[in-house]
Amino acid sequence: MKKMKIFTILALVGVAFATFSMADSDEYSKKSYKKYGSKYSVAPVNNKLYEDECASCHFGYQPGLLPKRSWVKLMEPRELENHFGDDATLEEEDRLTLLGYLTANAADSKYNNSRLSKEIAREIPRGLTPIALSQTRYFKHDHDEIPKRFIEQKEVKSIANCAACHTTAQKGYYGERDIVIPNYGRWDD
Repeated sequence: MKKMKIFTILALVGVAFATFSMADSDEYSKKSYKKYGSKYSVAPVNNKLYEDECASCHFGYQPGLLPKRSWVKLMEPRELENHFGDDATLEEEDRLTLLGYLTANAADSKYNNSRLSKEIAREIPRGLTPIALSQTRYFKHDHDEIPKRFIEQKEVKSIANCAACHTTAQKGYYGERDIVIPNYGRWDD
């Protein structure tokens, strides 16, 4: 009986080690998502190339905010040439590296255990491929009560500027207790 318990413990440790060592350096392991288990959070961006190439121009949307098919479409060369009105063309090697990072950590990735990511992915019909979080049903539902004047003011400029109101958006947390709308204050739904 004692040998059976020791064997079981060793087997569990081995399985845990194998599970957590599967993800490469650009992928989040299942273990890292435990820190972001709130229904309002996703794992933060952890990729230098993404921070340099994408988040240097706009808010660095976490990969877990869109499904794989959205990232694939968004990272197509023709989409990057006209990236929401700007030319965001990348060297092919960088484009493929970023595409790998984004899809490996997308809302519907097997490595992504974020409740928020799963909910976003679940609410996107299979036939749709949104290229912006603001196009998702989840996002629209959560932001439908916000008056346009709060969104259009110079401190916010756009509904896509998450960090203007979500004070912890960079960390991947989008809970209500950390929403502060400029020129209004704390937002309670």
